[in-house]
Amino acid sequence: MSERIGMEIALAAAEAVALCKPDVVAAYPITPNTHIPEHLSDIVAEGRLDADFICVESEHSALSACCGASGAGARTFTATSSQGLLYMAEIVPIVSAMRLPVVMAIGNRALSGPINIWNDHSDIMSQRDTGWISLFAADGQESVDMMIQAFRIAEHRDVMLPVNINLDGFQLTHVVEPMMMPDQKEVDRFLPAYKPYAALHPDNIVSMGALAMPDIFNEAMQAKDHVLINSKEVILDVWKEWEEQFGRKYEPIGAYRMDGAEIALLTMGSMGDTAEVAIDELREKGVKAGLLKLKLWRPFPTEELLKAVKGLKTLVVIDRAVSFGGPGAPVCSEIKAALYDQKERPLITNYIIGLGGRDVVVTDFVKMVQQAIGPQKKKPAKAYEIYGVRGS
Repeated sequence: MSERIGMEIALAAAEAVALCKPDVVAAYPITPNTHIPEHLSDIVAEGRLDADFICVESEHSALSACCGASGAGARTFTATSSQGLLYMAEIVPIVSAMRLPVVMAIGNRALSGPINIWNDHSDIMSQRDTGWISLFAADGQESVDMMIQAFRIAEHRDVMLPVNINLDGFQLTHVVEPMMMPDQKEVDRFLPAYKPYAALHPDNIVSMGALAMPDIFNEAMQAKDHVLINSKEVILDVWKEWEEQFGRKYEPIGAYRMDGAEIALLTMGSMGDTAEVAIDELREKGVKAGLLKLKLWRPFPTEELLKAVKGLKTLVVIDRAVSFGGPGAPVCSEIKAALYDQKERPLITNYIIGLGGRDVVVTDFVKMVQQAIGPQKKKPAKAYEIYGVRGS
């Protein structure tokens, strides 16, 4: 039976992974993700998890080891952050192309340079188009739950794709929160033993990662695109089953005080909880404000977005990464693209916040909404604004 615990989120995430009984864990430490594989290595050493923990010399080797292990039929897990994810970048799209259900936790951290170990979303945004299912946790409970859900989603016969779970570095990974931790029997009931669709074995020869000539490459890319798009149906089914078993509801886009809202914030990750307090304050002042929390980044939930923004006059999209030289930040660009063909759509204001771990507090969210209310009947003066830049 699930037990309420108080624990650092990174350690709780590792405990959740252990409940999934991975066969192979390969990881290389990098701040602020280190505590996840470090604690998993402790769990293995203590004999609580029967798994091979591979201490590799780099993140490139970590994902390469997971790629090989998954190809041989093992349930596999890894974790990384920032430059570590970039070091994996050569292997990241190969894992999805080979339809290997590897699960990876990402303790989101700013990309260098300048060197910065604190949180933003520039690391995962750099790997947006690599064919992985991508989930964003807003708190400790979602971090625990999504770790378990990820294995179920990844290993589904209609999916067979890798999944990354994004936890804001420090703002989630190093924070102690109360959460419900499922027990082993509950996880075993939700997550069946892994039976690979195909596995490398000398007695049953298969080919993985073969050469694709130009005359079949288009078809291979279309197949990869289709399976990722279609994985949303499985994700929704898994989340429904999770709610039935554990009582916690998951949706591609969570809503907070959206009834009658005319203006809404849209956030990803841990900033959503802070934004909730701002919405409460704005409501008390008579502002018809609400909050949308984007939890499913890939496949992008276009249908759910269209429903969520219906009736809004203004949508304030919050990004935590810069698309240098582009027409907008990554999340906002996607939102605008999804809404482009709609006859009725809200005006969109884009703020880039919290880069490199810069604090963003309740009053900042209140100010962003108040600023966005001004141009509700006209196009915003700028495509985006990096909020809080000193001296600007």
